[in-house]
Amino acid sequence: METTTAEFFHDFRQELLAGAEASSSFQLSEFVETIANELIETGFLEGFELCHYRAQRGMRVDGYWFNDEGALDLFIADFDCRDNLESLTKTEVDGAFKRLSNFFEASKKKELFRDLEETAPEYGLSRQVYDRGRSISKVNFFLISERALSGRISSLEDDVVGDTKASYHIWDISRLQRQRSSRGHKEILDINFPDLYGSGISCLPAHLGSDAYQSYLIVIPAVILSSLYERYGARLLEQNVRCFLQARGNVNKGIRATIMNEPRMFFAYNNGITATAQEVEVRKGEQGLEIVRIKDFQIVNGGQTTASLFHTNRKDKASLEGIFVQMKLSVIDSEKSEEVVPRISEYANTQNRVNAADFFSNHPFHIRMEEFSRRIWAPAQQGAQRETKWFYERARGQYADAQSKLTPSEKKRFQAENPKPQMFTKTDLAKFENVWDENPRFVNLGAQKNFAQYAKRIGGEWEKSSEAFSEFYYKRAIARAIIFRKTEKLVSAQPWYNGGYRANVVAYTLALLGYYASQKNKSIDFLRVWNSQSVSPDLERALEITSELVHDDIIQPQQGISNVTEWCKKDGCWQRLKGRSIELDEALPQKFKDNLVSNDVVRNEKKEAKKVQKIDDGIEAQRKVLEISGPQWHIIMQKCDQKGILTEKEAGIMKLASRIPHKIPTEKQSAVLIEVLQKAKMEGISLNGQ
Repeated sequence: METTTAEFFHDFRQELLAGAEASSSFQLSEFVETIANELIETGFLEGFELCHYRAQRGMRVDGYWFNDEGALDLFIADFDCRDNLESLTKTEVDGAFKRLSNFFEASKKKELFRDLEETAPEYGLSRQVYDRGRSISKVNFFLISERALSGRISSLEDDVVGDTKASYHIWDISRLQRQRSSRGHKEILDINFPDLYGSGISCLPAHLGSDAYQSYLIVIPAVILSSLYERYGARLLEQNVRCFLQARGNVNKGIRATIMNEPRMFFAYNNGITATAQEVEVRKGEQGLEIVRIKDFQIVNGGQTTASLFHTNRKDKASLEGIFVQMKLSVIDSEKSEEVVPRISEYANTQNRVNAADFFSNHPFHIRMEEFSRRIWAPAQQGAQRETKWFYERARGQYADAQSKLTPSEKKRFQAENPKPQMFTKTDLAKFENVWDENPRFVNLGAQKNFAQYAKRIGGEWEKSSEAFSEFYYKRAIARAIIFRKTEKLVSAQPWYNGGYRANVVAYTLALLGYYASQKNKSIDFLRVWNSQSVSPDLERALEITSELVHDDIIQPQQGISNVTEWCKKDGCWQRLKGRSIELDEALPQKFKDNLVSNDVVRNEKKEAKKVQKIDDGIEAQRKVLEISGPQWHIIMQKCDQKGILTEKEAGIMKLASRIPHKIPTEKQSAVLIEVLQKAKMEGISLNGQ
């Protein structure tokens, strides 16, 4: 049965109350950050920084982010802890956006920062808007509301605020509900080319026969591709490509040089892009067939080309006129898109020798973490009778999907076993882990960039030793999640906290505490946290002391840097904080120090867990091998022989596998056979030998 908007509002409100303290200021922050995280997960935003500021002069702001495209995202919240779903009118929408644009204009033109308290978050934001001035290419105004938008508002036109291009985005409770319930859990792009650019785009059909899926070859003008990227940003890029671009960062120098020096040769030099869509609308035009509409357009290979065209045009003022890009567009229906699109992305990018760690969405690391989270029960918290699980969302929307077909009583049971506050995503995991592994600066770069760095690091470590990612690793990750989320609440409750920089303070607090312990060749006792599913009073006190020291340090950036958030992204910030770990020694409670565990103990625990994981991996490999019959192995072996892809050792083990069930491969031999299957798959040989 479909949930009404009013029911969704009620559920969402309970979710907020569970995640926040009782005070309305906590609820406001929780509301803003919940929506922002949703938009980050689905590619609307790169990151988000909380910043609540209200002034008598008709100005307000609740958050911001300076993104890589030279644009500024500014947020205003319409939130009043309402008990029931109410309507949001056009007058109220206009009023909210006016307050936000007043703040932007006063910051950019009237030196508003001079009237603000230097240690306050709004000072850093206002000062940075002023300092960046004309280099802000665009401002995106976001209104996020707990109310439902009046049906009379369809869309808001882009315009200019001061001399800066401005766009307006409303995220009300109805839009949030649509986003969460849509397949793939992202709002689908629906691009109408005649509406946007005055005409369709010429294409050639590349599909043959009625059974083949639709595909088209297109030569797309670079001006249009760049304009689409400016309009939709990272939402155009399939998640794996987005991760890859975040990890790589810079504009491709070769692409830039061609645009600048040999624009006419761009089509000849560039490999073009690969894209997918759920639906494509074509019509007969004056010059043949043309595409007029693409639904759920995603670039799965060529993100670097697209971003480089945009940046070179904007930063270097290079003309894109006369530059064309070849595009292969495949139409994949929504039922298959979640499975097929990432695969197209993986294969298309394999040809460019991109490290597999960069394409992390379907990495076996995630599959293992998901398996642990579905299997391992967390100990019951003190006073609770019931054990629970921590639900890892390997793919977006799994938590909602797992409940979608349950009866009310089954749903209640599921939520009791998997409480919503114990659900965590890939970007959450990257945050929990990176702060402890001396990478706090990455956490301050925003969720997407931090995830990209984590993916790169873990991908490399997995290649070296996948057994290191054991039950111990999983339990330690959950303990880190418990400490991270507790620290967020503690910081918000401190008397010195003024509503800003919480994310920065939390990241550096945990990093500094971890660094302090490592200097003594010790570690936080994460298994103790896992076993109690809570933070002990001595650790809590240590977090409070460390967070105050961190806060006092970061609000005094190095000379020449006016914005605390920008300072927190620099390595100098972390290096300076590490120098203050000596002060912690005097301030931290003795009981906290006594409860640190020796690194030797931790190493032994890891070693034992690694051995167990190795055995588990062997058993799992053997199970998969035995699911395939001897005759099937024989057919696969013949096909592999024909293509000459087997080593002598692999051929010998394949012979043995072809005699299943009379001969059973060992766990070690099974691991080799699994690798052979992967190799065969890459050569187009399927499991049944066809």
